[in-house]
Formats: sequence, structure tokens, C-alpha cells
Amino acid sequence: MSELFHVSSSPHVRSKDSTSRIMLYVIIALLPTSFFGIYNFGIRALLLIVITIASCVASEWVFNKIVKKKNTVDDLSAVVTGLLLALNLPAGLPWWEAVLGGVFAIIIVKCMFGGLGQNFMNPALGARCFLLIAFAADMTNFNVTSNGVDVYSGATPLALIKNEGLDSVNVKDMLIGNTAGTIGETSVIAIMIGAIILIMLGVIDLKIPASYIITFAVFMFLFGADRFNMNYVVAELCGGGLMLGAFFMATDYVTSPITPKGQIIFGICCGLLTGIFRCFGANAEGVSFSIILSNVLVPIIEKISVPRAFGLVKEAKKNE
Repeated sequence: MSELFHVSSSPHVRSKDSTSRIMLYVIIALLPTSFFGIYNFGIRALLLIVITIASCVASEWVFNKIVKKKNTVDDLSAVVTGLLLALNLPAGLPWWEAVLGGVFAIIIVKCMFGGLGQNFMNPALGARCFLLIAFAADMTNFNVTSNGVDVYSGATPLALIKNEGLDSVNVKDMLIGNTAGTIGETSVIAIMIGAIILIMLGVIDLKIPASYIITFAVFMFLFGADRFNMNYVVAELCGGGLMLGAFFMATDYVTSPITPKGQIIFGICCGLLTGIFRCFGANAEGVSFSIILSNVLVPIIEKISVPRAFGLVKEAKKNE
């Protein structure tokens, strides 16, 4: 009888799938962009992915040992956090900074708030923003060499667009991924393959990604540096971590709203903030900070988006 009163922590998913299976689906969906990142940037990308995942898994295992909690490594959430963090890092980042990011993601953002289901922001993005603040030079250095030959040298496409205009980039290369950037953000095609996998498996739906992408596209069309130019909008959509963020991080069960209306509002907030950061901020990106700020707004979004119970009538005003 006591088992009837046992309630697990969020996220609560009305499905036969367990948390570990859902995390496995996410890992599978991230494989196309991971493999392309390794192909694009070489062995350093692979090493960084392995190191970051290992640091996240080890951090969770050690923390649970210290506080004498049941080990939760087997739910694969730490693996997903490590993989997402690695895909948001430049391939040339020093390995020890990646380890520090993994420790921060798991210990500070996740475990210190109670573990899976209790964190108020996406752990991978929280760690990325921490690294951007702490090691700005390394996190914005996208020069990559392989066997002494420069693979990519110079600015990312978004930085080129911001500083030199649309003519300085090749949109086709941005779609394929033959550009500088973080390990997992360059190939829109690889990201979309993973997104389709998530949608087909029922892990995510299109409310958050669609509202995010559409809002951002409209904003950039109206207020971007090259306004009313669809080629410019497409380039902005393909550049940076917008697609990766929209499908794999903004849709995080724990840090996004659970109400359908709230999910749309959340996506709109992400799109507006990303547009504002890219148009008026000093940095050409803005996706990570946009999603994190929107994560903070989730309690308010859920409060105003809770559907009214059927047949419920508003209380009459006292003056009436």
C-alpha cells in the first residue's frame, strides 16, 4: 500500500518510456550533429566530447556518493548534459576548461538544486554561459588546425554578417556546416535529422521550436541589419546555435513550460530575446542567454497559461 504514495520527482511524462529511454533517444538524435562535428573539426572535437561527458558522469557519481544519495548515473541525463555541453563548445577549447564546465553543469546547476527535475535552467547552457563569462577569449576562439594545417581560421558566419554584411558568407556552406563555430552548431542538415528523430519518437513536439524559430525570423526580417531580406533571415537562422538550441535545449522537459499555451509563449520569448541580443547586443550569438532567461520566466509563464477548468466561473467582484 505504501507504494501507492510514492511519487517520483519531475519531469513527469505520461508514457511507458522511462527517463533513461528518453535520454537515450536524445543521445541517438544528437549523433548526426556529433559525427558531423567530429568530421568537420577532427580528433580534437571527439576528445572534447569524450572528456566533457566523462566529467559530467563522474561529477554526478561523486556528488551522489558524498551526499549519500541513490546513484542516478544510469538515467543517462548526465551523458546528455555532457554531450550537449560539448556540442556548444569550440573544438579548440582547452580540455581542463571543458572539465570545469562539466563539473559546473552537474554540481552547481543540477545537483545543488536537487538533481534531475529540480534545476531551474538547462545545465549544459548554464555551464556554457559560465565558461563564456570566465574564459571569454577561449570560448570565442574558433581557429581550428589539423596536422599543422588551418581547418578554419577567423570569425564565425554570424560575426562576419554582423561586421561585414551578408555578402561575406556562403549560406549553402552554413546549411551543410562547412563553417567555423562550435562543434555541434554548424550543420543545420545534421541538426534537422536529429530533430526529425525526436519528433518521430514523440520526445518533443513543434510548439516550442516552431514558435521560437518563427518569432526570431519575423523579428530579424523587421529589425535586422539587412531588414526585409529573406536571404539575410535564412543566414541568421542557419548561423550560430539557434537550431540546436530550439530543438534540443529549449525543449528540455524540466526547464520549459508544461502547458501548451505556455510552451508557445516560451518559444516566443526565446525568439524575441535572441533577436534582441543579435541585433542590439555586442555578441553576434545570444541563443544560450536567451533560453536561460526564458527558463527563469517559466514559473510566470505557467501561472498565466494554466487552462481554466471546465465549468469554472470567475468569482464575482465584491462591489457587485
